[in-house]
Amino acid sequence: MSRSNISLDSGFHFDEVDPTTSKPVDLETRRLLSVNPGLAALLSTQTTLEDQTNVVSEPLGDLVGFVNPVDPTQGLVFAGRGFNTIFRPQSPKTTTALPVKVPTSDNILELNLTTETLSFAAPLGNVPNRGFGTQGDIFLNAVPYVQSVTDVTSLPATGIHFEPGMWLAVPPTTQPAEAATIYTRMASIPHGVTINAQGISLGRTAGKPDFTNPALQVNINPFPIGGAQQPSAPGTRFFPNQTVTTPNTARIPQDLTSFIAAGTITQAMLDNPNVVLQNEIASQNMQSFVTLIVTTDSAGTLPTPPPNPTNPPAAPVPTAPGFAGGPAEIAFLTGDNHTPPQNPNAHAFKMKAVFWIETVLETIVVPACPANGLPITIQAAPRAGSLLRPTFTLTPPKDISAPKKIVVPFIQIQYSQTVFLNFGPLTWPHVSVATLIPADPIVVPTYLLT
Repeated sequence: MSRSNISLDSGFHFDEVDPTTSKPVDLETRRLLSVNPGLAALLSTQTTLEDQTNVVSEPLGDLVGFVNPVDPTQGLVFAGRGFNTIFRPQSPKTTTALPVKVPTSDNILELNLTTETLSFAAPLGNVPNRGFGTQGDIFLNAVPYVQSVTDVTSLPATGIHFEPGMWLAVPPTTQPAEAATIYTRMASIPHGVTINAQGISLGRTAGKPDFTNPALQVNINPFPIGGAQQPSAPGTRFFPNQTVTTPNTARIPQDLTSFIAAGTITQAMLDNPNVVLQNEIASQNMQSFVTLIVTTDSAGTLPTPPPNPTNPPAAPVPTAPGFAGGPAEIAFLTGDNHTPPQNPNAHAFKMKAVFWIETVLETIVVPACPANGLPITIQAAPRAGSLLRPTFTLTPPKDISAPKKIVVPFIQIQYSQTVFLNFGPLTWPHVSVATLIPADPIVVPTYLLT
C-alpha cells in the first residue's frame, strides 16, 4: 500500500480557464462539486478521459525523476536516511541544558542522524503564466511535495523538519532571455521561512557522482559576515565543538565517544558532510545521474555548478532578491522594520542545494515460482556501508523453474543543502544531506522476467 501523504483530488488537472465558456454551471452541480471537487473531471464534456488523466502535460524536463514511473497520476514516495548539522544561537536567557554546561558559548552545534520521507504528488499539468509585450504566454508544470525529517540520534525520535512545497519546470523564454528550462524549488518551513530557489540541470551523466572531487565537498566552518570561509581542517576549525574528540563542548550530542566507535558520527562527516553521500553509494552499481542545482542567491546569472563555499567567488552578503528569487522570513528572524533591519535573531539569507536523481542498477534473485497471477516481493540483499534495502514486487508472466538473477533499475535521490544563517558577527552554514530510495515496492518490468 502506498505511503503517500500528499495527494490531489481525483481528476484534478491544472490548466487555463476556457475563454469561450458562456454557459454557467447550475446551482445543483455547483453544490455537488463543493462536496466532491473530484467530480469536476467526470462532468467535463470537452475532454476525453485520456485528457483528464494526462497529468504530466507540459514537459517536466529532468523533474520526471519525481514522477511515478508506473502510473503518473499517482504520487511517489521516497524514504531514507541522512545527516544534519546546524549551529544554533544560545541566548543566556534560554541556555541549553547540556550535561556539562558551557555558559561562555553563544552557539550550540547540533548534529542529527536523520530518517526522512519525501512524498511527491502527481504533476499539476499546465500552469499558465501570462507574457507581456514581445513575450507570449508560457505554461509551467509543477510537482508538489512534502518533506519530513526526524532526528534518530537518540531516543525518543524527534521531528526536526517539515516542508511542503513544489518543484517547477519553467520553459525557455525570450523575455527574459533564457535558452534552457529553468528549475525552481518553492518551499515553506515552520520556523517562519519561505524560499524560492532557482537554478538549472546539468543533464545526465554516466556513472555516479564523484564526491571526492573538491567541487562536491561542503564545509560547516563559520566565517565573518561578508568574508571568506576557511576549509574545515585541524587548525582552521572555528570552534572546539567542530572537533569530535573534544569533550564538554557546546554541542548536541556533547559526548561523541560512542558515535565515533560505531562510525555513525566521525570527524570526516563534520569536516565534509557529503562524505555521508559518498559512503552510501560506494558499493552501488549506478548507471547514470541527473544533477539539479538551485539557489536563492540573486546574482543575476545562472548559478555556476556547484557552488563551493570553501572558496566563494563573491562575498556571501545578503542582497535584494533578483534572478533566483530569495528567502522571506518572519520579523523574529530577519529583524525589525528599520532600513536595514535591526535586532535580527538568526537570519537565513541564502540557501543552495544540489539534487542528484540517480538511476541505480540492483541485482535481485527471483526464486522458483509458478505463474499463478499472484505477485511476489523480494528485498535487495544487504549492501556494504548502507542500511537502505529497496524492495521489489513482480508477477511472473510464466513459471520460473529455477532461481533467476535479474538487474532492475530504480530511481534514488541524494541531496546536499546548505542554508547560510547570520547571527552575531558570523555566517553559520547549516548543512543537510540524505539518500532516499522508493518507500514502496518497486515494480519489476515484465520484460525482465521473459
